[in-house]
Amino acid sequence: MANENVKSTITKKDVAKRTAKLVGEKIYLTEKVVDGVFQALREFMSEANPEVRIEIRDFGVFEVKKTKPKPKARNPKTGEIIYVPARRKTHFKAGKLLKEVLKQPLVEESQSN
Repeated sequence: MANENVKSTITKKDVAKRTAKLVGEKIYLTEKVVDGVFQALREFMSEANPEVRIEIRDFGVFEVKKTKPKPKARNPKTGEIIYVPARRKTHFKAGKLLKEVLKQPLVEESQSN
């Protein structure tokens, strides 16, 4: 019961270690490749003018989308009506294979005890 809301954090180093294991390479080599992939994705997304779609087959789609301006937003602290300009936001949509895995029912600990 205590582990219901436990969230684990996976770092870039963890991704590099798993990649090294999967492809049979040394960790220091895969760290460079993983870092390069994330750097390239970051550059594609930051260069979006104003929108971009990065499709990675069998994984998912990263998108940079434009938001609409909000001329009548409210500051929750002061109640003051403020203008929020249009900006860009990121969005990830899981691919078919990932969706299928995530749709599997969770195994409850109480059932296994």
